[in-house]
Amino acid sequence: MDLRKIKKLIELVVESGITELQVRSGEEEVRISRATLPVRAQSVVPVTEPATTPVEASSAQRGEVVAAPMAGTFYRAPAPGEVPFVAPGATVAVGDVLCIIESMKMMNHIEAEEAGEVVDVLAADGQPIETGAPLFRIA
Repeated sequence: MDLRKIKKLIELVVESGITELQVRSGEEEVRISRATLPVRAQSVVPVTEPATTPVEASSAQRGEVVAAPMAGTFYRAPAPGEVPFVAPGATVAVGDVLCIIESMKMMNHIEAEEAGEVVDVLAADGQPIETGAPLFRIA
């Protein structure tokens, strides 16, 4: 298999967020596997406007950061003009949908992995995000 094809397959694996891909073409076979990263990241800097009041700054320090499991476009609501899945102050249970990340023309629902209160939304609606970018803070 041509090196350019292998590089393209690697790019597709990274962009899609899948952890493993196996392709067979005739007698040639390629298996691409990558280590999964934890969904929560503690040392990632938020991509939002800086806090304007001390109250906002202190609330941003509480809780666990929910990070993007893949690169794509971040959407807070199921469709334009609809109510966001969650807002600051909302209580979420394990499995509740927090947002959608559109990646490679697929809408991926990002669910809460722990119960708690949404303290802050750290990503802007409709903006591109990278894998590991902070999305929410849940306490």
